[in-house]
Amino acid sequence: MRTLVGPGLLLFLWQSVWALDVPLETRQPPTITKQSLQEHIVDPKETMVMECEAKGNPHPIFSWRRNGKYFNVARDSQVSMRRRSGTLDIYAKHNPEQYEAEYQCIASNQYGSAYTHKIRLRLYRPPVWPREILEPVVISAGLPLVLPCDAPPGPPKPETYWMSSSFPTMQAVRQDRRVSMGVNGDLYFSNVLVNDSTTDYCCSARFPYKNMIQQKMPVVVKVLTSESLNTRFKFSPESLQAARTVAEAAPTWLSPKGSSSSILVLQGEELLLECIAGGMPTPRITWTKDGEDLPVTSHMKVKNFNKMIQIPKASFEDAGEYVCAATNKIGYIEHTITVRVRAAPFWLERPTNLILAPEENGQLVCRSDGAPRPTISWSINGEPIETSTPQPNRQVSGETITFRSVSTENTAVYQCNASNEHGYLLANAFVNVLHATPRIIGPRNELIKTIEGHRAFLDCRFFGSPVPELRWSKYGQGNLEGNRFRTHRNGTLEIKRIQIEDQGTYLCVISNIAGRDENQVRVEVKEPIIIVTKPRSMKVLRGSDVRLECGVKADITTPIKTTWMKNKNQAALSWSRVSMDESNLVITNVNRGDEGNYTCVIQNDLEQKSASAHLMVMDRPSPPTDLELSDPYERSVRLSWVPGDSNHSPITEYLVQYDDDDWIPGKWKNLSTYPGNLNSVMLHLQPFTYYEFRVIANNEIGSSRPSRPSKRFQTSGAPPDVIPKNLKGVGTWRNNMEISWEPLTWREWNGPHLKYLVWWRRRDSREEWKNATTKWLKYYIYDADTFTPYELKVQAVNDFGLGPESPVVIGYSGEDRPIAAPLNLRVSDIESTQVTLHWDPVTRESIMGQLKEYKVYYWRDSSQLRWHRVNRAMRSKVFPNSNPEPSGVVTDLIPYSNYVMYIVVTNSRYEGPPSNHIHFSTPEGVPSAPRSFRIQQRHLDSIYVDWDLPEEPNGVITGYSLKYQTVNASRGEELKVEEFPPNVTSFSIRRFDRYTRYRFSVAAHTRVGLGEWHTEESPHYTTEIYAQDQVDISTQGWFIGIMCAVALIVLILLIVCFIKRSRGGKYPELVRDKKDISLELVDDKDQEGTFDYSKEEERGLQRAQPSVEAILKRSDSDDSLVEYGEGGEIQFNEDGSFIGQYTGTRRDVRDLDFGGNLELHSPMNTIYSLA
Repeated sequence: MRTLVGPGLLLFLWQSVWALDVPLETRQPPTITKQSLQEHIVDPKETMVMECEAKGNPHPIFSWRRNGKYFNVARDSQVSMRRRSGTLDIYAKHNPEQYEAEYQCIASNQYGSAYTHKIRLRLYRPPVWPREILEPVVISAGLPLVLPCDAPPGPPKPETYWMSSSFPTMQAVRQDRRVSMGVNGDLYFSNVLVNDSTTDYCCSARFPYKNMIQQKMPVVVKVLTSESLNTRFKFSPESLQAARTVAEAAPTWLSPKGSSSSILVLQGEELLLECIAGGMPTPRITWTKDGEDLPVTSHMKVKNFNKMIQIPKASFEDAGEYVCAATNKIGYIEHTITVRVRAAPFWLERPTNLILAPEENGQLVCRSDGAPRPTISWSINGEPIETSTPQPNRQVSGETITFRSVSTENTAVYQCNASNEHGYLLANAFVNVLHATPRIIGPRNELIKTIEGHRAFLDCRFFGSPVPELRWSKYGQGNLEGNRFRTHRNGTLEIKRIQIEDQGTYLCVISNIAGRDENQVRVEVKEPIIIVTKPRSMKVLRGSDVRLECGVKADITTPIKTTWMKNKNQAALSWSRVSMDESNLVITNVNRGDEGNYTCVIQNDLEQKSASAHLMVMDRPSPPTDLELSDPYERSVRLSWVPGDSNHSPITEYLVQYDDDDWIPGKWKNLSTYPGNLNSVMLHLQPFTYYEFRVIANNEIGSSRPSRPSKRFQTSGAPPDVIPKNLKGVGTWRNNMEISWEPLTWREWNGPHLKYLVWWRRRDSREEWKNATTKWLKYYIYDADTFTPYELKVQAVNDFGLGPESPVVIGYSGEDRPIAAPLNLRVSDIESTQVTLHWDPVTRESIMGQLKEYKVYYWRDSSQLRWHRVNRAMRSKVFPNSNPEPSGVVTDLIPYSNYVMYIVVTNSRYEGPPSNHIHFSTPEGVPSAPRSFRIQQRHLDSIYVDWDLPEEPNGVITGYSLKYQTVNASRGEELKVEEFPPNVTSFSIRRFDRYTRYRFSVAAHTRVGLGEWHTEESPHYTTEIYAQDQVDISTQGWFIGIMCAVALIVLILLIVCFIKRSRGGKYPELVRDKKDISLELVDDKDQEGTFDYSKEEERGLQRAQPSVEAILKRSDSDDSLVEYGEGGEIQFNEDGSFIGQYTGTRRDVRDLDFGGNLELHSPMNTIYSLA
């Protein structure tokens, strides 16, 4: 193939030829400045605008052609042309289709006519999808499927995408190696799976002109599985079992069809090569070009899971034969795509305007290229040059028009047209022949500031005809040419590597035969910016701190500004994390978002300098993406993924997690780990289970976030693998047996409709195994002999087959109540707290089951102390003893007690009859600690202690031992021990001083020995704190007032009683009726106590203390005084009060036996105790 010519620099043959910017005030032919695109799409519902703008002097007049003919704008009421413009406004309210045509705008004045390119006006029509009812697509699992889109073509071409319904929302169809959308918008399935059954698939198209989205009528896809096929066609079980796995198939081409195809593409346009194949398993696509592996370059992209090659801008190097191959484990196919590249015309040198003085020479050059090579044609003011008026000084030679000794007749607009079969180019260039005085165009007396060592450009744009001569000088002296100075043809002076000494004023002078003009330019040279310390590239861990330094030296007269850029955008500064320290950038707690290229930009009004460094943040990996499942089997599936970014630390391993159908959403479990160089692994799974998978990448820094879950996937079924555990047979009644086992978990079912097959037979018998199937976890056997052994086994079964059998276990039928009791129960080695038992064992036959244990029942019948009450609660103790001469020890007995005991035998369900009852007594033991130990302070210099009998005497109390010792005295005191007889339960001790405290310990004695000690310390009776808290109640005002009131009431009652007695001779009837009420006992320590006969005192005595009548022996006399003397004379004072005490016979209370528990208290004692 031929090589196209590249654009280059062309020199004119005549130095007098010069392309200048013509000032608009100078007469000149028209020049097109603005025009619509060649393909112009408009909306007929809005104003249709076709642009055409031009400049010239005089201002151009505009006209239009439509389809090559003159278009009379003035006569069309729906079309108007803008003032001083050629732009058309079309208000097509009626019949807008008539304006669909090819238009061309012409701008003319007296010096020529300029033409726009041809504008093809196309009307935008709203896309409409036909309202069709699409039948559901029914297809078997594993077959390929193509869902056509057939979007309206436009213009312009729409963008298509597919959506699927996933109740209650619509979501984009997820594309992968198996499912993808083709270039034509169709949706391709290499093979369909059960999960592809969706309520609807909708093809949507977005039309960019109005940014409008249209949707096709949805199509329903139903994927038939083996179960649904069996429901429809009733396959045999053998055929159904064979069809449970999806049938595998070799690859076939879905797009393009056949084994070869060809594509023609224009240079610069987008080239798309696509190969989509169907098959099971999903085929893999590979590419080659011209028999070699496809060289992937920067301008080439491989997309759509290797199914498509995209070249955004095609070139001639992209031509050739491309071969795509589809492969799976069943087969291999190829398709050859021949790519041819052509080119529409493109410019090598576009013709430019010529400004010539009379008698000058010039050229118009129009050079282009293309494939095929374009044809060049010339026109003058829109008329072909061949038919125009010939001019002797004009010569046309292919791409060039040559002018010699021009005159004003040569002034015109020339059109160059380069065209081939793929398009055309049109360019306007005018030739303007005129005389013009030289003048400088642009600002005058400029001040230019520049940097030392840079290039400086001093502008001196000028115009004149003939072309003026140009001269530059410094301070008006000499010419500046050569070395570092260069004058460009447009008048600009270039100074290379400008120095400080180049500062000054420069003069530009232009002249021709018509005149002269000049301009001054003042130049200042500044020191350059120098970055002394450049930032260094770093590789840091996430969370660390970074400081990027940027030291600067610059001209002191020019202020500078420091800016930090990150990835070509200005770095966002914040007080908390990213800040600047002078010209340095400080980043604390670096994260992955901080990674990138950082550039320190130092700038002033004249220049800017920059220095860059790359910050690399090492972090845990990014999560894997695009999880894809393939090659499904009953116990495995292949999982593939696209690795995430390693974040500058190599990935060491991948962790695959799964979430199965355990009804606990979001509870992910670890499945397995794999090396970091893999991205496709085979997973071993449980049958008949729904799975979702996700992948976590690990590197030395840490673990990535989990990937998005894969699609939900179900493995096919299989027979159970697990044996039911804990199989046992136990009788629940005497003639049955309950066979039970632990259930299989849902994950262990391996298939639907799990049941259990139970097997049993008598042990040591020749009978056949019996079996039964149940879905429960228990099975009962009836009509069995009592306690008979059976051999048992069980296995799980589902719709896919039988699981393994369990090992044989022995179970027993039900037990009955034992029919015999242990004989000859006896005791030996009787101790105070334990006793040894012996009994004769029962025979195995009489147990009626499995011997479990012997159980002894016993209770404390009484104490050997007749006055001591006991708890007769029954207790028991078991002895799992199967020895020929069984025995046992019963502990925790109470000494000095009488016990009753019997024994029974038990099996797993019942107790047998009781044995003979035996009686035994435990010997005397040591007593427990005395009860109710009290410490009292009855006087300031003495302490009084008393106690009660032990709760368990455990024998006959023979006495008490009391130990005491000071605990806070300044001098040590030896431990003292006091011994007391059994009837003494109190003790009094005089203290050394008011601060002395004592520790008392008391224990009781029996004949066996000393019992448990009770220890207690006396309180702080006389310390300052106690004195503050323990206020003497007898000195309190409120107490004295109450006592006075009580005394007054008692006095009044006594007076009333004596008055009534003096009248009646004896006690009033009221007192006689209440002769049961005892009088208060006289306190030994208060011999002057008085009697109180008030009703309130009588009721108080009845509630506060036991009646003395319960202690004293009462007489039969009705007179209340008989108890105190028989016929004795009673003396009274003159006021009627008693004299002395009663003289009647009475017993001393101290001689009475109160059983150790009775306490008598007087009211005064209560008062003393409160004080």
